[in-house]
Amino acid sequence: MNEPEIRISDSPEALATDVAEHLLVALADAQAARRLPHVALTGGTIAETIHETVARLAGSSQVDWRKVAFWWGDERFVAPDSDDRNDRAARIGMLDRLDVDPALVHPVPSTEDAGSVAEAATIYGDLLRASGAGEFEVVMLGVGPDGHVASLFPGRPEIDVEDAIAVPVTDSPKPPPERVSLTLPALNHTRATWFVVSGEGKAEAVATALSGGDVPAARPHGTQETIWFLDEAAASQL
Repeated sequence: MNEPEIRISDSPEALATDVAEHLLVALADAQAARRLPHVALTGGTIAETIHETVARLAGSSQVDWRKVAFWWGDERFVAPDSDDRNDRAARIGMLDRLDVDPALVHPVPSTEDAGSVAEAATIYGDLLRASGAGEFEVVMLGVGPDGHVASLFPGRPEIDVEDAIAVPVTDSPKPPPERVSLTLPALNHTRATWFVVSGEGKAEAVATALSGGDVPAARPHGTQETIWFLDEAAASQL
């Protein structure tokens, strides 16, 4: 496993710019190497700022947005137009502002697409398997104050599932209660894992994960690189 790189920015806005610039380079490099990059997006306030920054900087990049595939590491099993949906925020902040190929944007099934959260997880896992992606180019992950990533929470059985790509989560300790999450093996099938973490409320979880503590955030890693993008508040306990 590669050693994680830690990058500390002096503000959430600077963090978002750092991540956005790295993403534009990673996508352009992948396309130059004749790979179709698959990216797993995350949700949360800092992710929304990153999405908006990517859209703002996209015009100066060499990325062909028609040849980028988008996925989500986890999603809330709610109505498709719910503000709780990670994909809704990503569309508003980034995807609707870029010339992406709609066929390459892969939202997790909503309550209108599946009869249950278990069915939604099965559909999403089958879709990812059928895509032939092989691996993600980049997986972005937020970190909760409890050290969770995607919707893999501490002490829950989903974190140890190894025989599925996606799992249903019920009675989530964080609302809404029903979610779909990629499993740890699926998240780790990536060239690059990027943790994007902002705020003092995440500082203890960041320190625990980076010291190898028993939290879900200690376990994801990329095959080529693992980077922790932090602002000063999130890095305050390192």
